[in-house]
Amino acid sequence: MAGIRLTAEEMRYIALLQDLTGAIARDCVIDEENNRIIFVVRPGDAGKAIGRRGANINRLRQILGKEIEVVEYADDIETLVKNILSPARILSVRVAQRNGRKIVYVTVDPNDKGRAIGKGGRKVSVARLLLKRYFDVDDIKIR
Repeated sequence: MAGIRLTAEEMRYIALLQDLTGAIARDCVIDEENNRIIFVVRPGDAGKAIGRRGANINRLRQILGKEIEVVEYADDIETLVKNILSPARILSVRVAQRNGRKIVYVTVDPNDKGRAIGKGGRKVSVARLLLKRYFDVDDIKIR
């Protein structure tokens, strides 16, 4: 987490999330390419951030006009990957170096592969962004 600088806009989004939901956000990533904001919240705060039946997320979506993703923070790659790809069942997470690149291989329950990848690869792209930001991972492969 050290060394990550938040912009004024990201800090405003974090304040808004905290004011609306009471959840504590550790980080905020604005993904312009996919018109979404990814909030990384304190472990245990995802439910609070999402709200009953997604009420808080829907309110934020209306206010900000962007898609909203919420991920619980974790200090280690394996737990963070599980948090990002939830509710898919993760069987294993392996980190490998290939040609100087750091790649994370995630094995998921075959029935959950689509759930892990997300609609249009949404979950995988969140995983790429956050794993690069926190652990300098170059790519993620789901199998």
